[in-house]
Amino acid sequence: MEAQKKKIIESYFQALAQGDIPKVFSLLSSDTVWNQPGKNRFSGSYVGIDNIGKLLGSMMEDTAGSLKVVQNGDLMVNKNLVIATVEFSAQKGSKNIKMSGVDLFTIQKGKIKEINLFSGNQKEEDVFWGN
Repeated sequence: MEAQKKKIIESYFQALAQGDIPKVFSLLSSDTVWNQPGKNRFSGSYVGIDNIGKLLGSMMEDTAGSLKVVQNGDLMVNKNLVIATVEFSAQKGSKNIKMSGVDLFTIQKGKIKEINLFSGNQKEEDVFWGN
């Protein structure tokens, strides 16, 4: 069971790295909740694949496609929760950001049900994304 949960999250990060958004969405339940941290224009909870797609599309548009999220440590599993340490980076004009974070996934019935993101420096991320 633990290996299956790790496989789902490994597939998620592989699909992100390849820009395979249909594959990413195939790993989400139809009512997945994405919790984007902070106090910036993208902060908040997004429910459902359509709303998550709009969020990710807006973030990619804002960064001219430069936003990257890479898993950079071991996946850790506890019951239906999986934690991944990540590094994310992006560029907007002359502004750059590169920082560590943690993504917490809730797995339910073989799909990602909820994603909670944590940033290494939320204030810096808020300034980068703006209001």
